[in-house]
Amino acid sequence: MFYTESICIETTEYNQMTVITPQVEEIVSRSGIVDGMVTVITKHTTTGIIVNEALECLESDISTALGMFAPEDRPYSHARMLRDYGSTAGNPTGHLKAMLTGNHCHFLIKDGKMVRGGAQDVYFCEFDGPSQRREIVVLVEG
Repeated sequence: MFYTESICIETTEYNQMTVITPQVEEIVSRSGIVDGMVTVITKHTTTGIIVNEALECLESDISTALGMFAPEDRPYSHARMLRDYGSTAGNPTGHLKAMLTGNHCHFLIKDGKMVRGGAQDVYFCEFDGPSQRREIVVLVEG
């Protein structure tokens, strides 16, 4: 059996981390699936999905580390006019940070609940915001 729902998020910052664990848990509950697996995947190439501890100081450290791997002030090839798009691509760091974080995560489901450690939360990471509509697909299977 499969059950799918989407989470839509409006972001307000260029780089932003948002905990979506409660929304994912609600979807798992609504699915009615008792034992199985849940996959959380973003539909955007400049966003990421990570699993980590929900602490502001750790969020800051993650953001700083990603900024070191993909600094804003580099001469990126992607930061140029793209005729196919009809505009300038100004988001190379968003693509690189998304590549580093990945675009999905998986959790087991047992007795209708996500199996996760006490410090594990699911984050949606925005790397090219703000955006009025970011979509995350949640697939529950069992």
